[in-house]
Amino acid sequence: MSDERKDLPPAAQRALAEAEERRKTAEIEAKARPKELGGRDGPDPARYGDWEKKGIAIDF
Repeated sequence: MSDERKDLPPAAQRALAEAEERRKTAEIEAKARPKELGGRDGPDPARYGDWEKKGIAIDF
């Protein structure tokens, strides 16, 4: 544990440890998911609001 974390209260230290564990679990799960074939390149349009491709607005 680093010196910065030693100064934190026990509840904060537990929260940081839990967050790190969740990050590791999420990375493992992301690697286990199958790759999408034929999907769009770039950021997720639902998240970033980019609903056009090559200048044409697209919808589901």
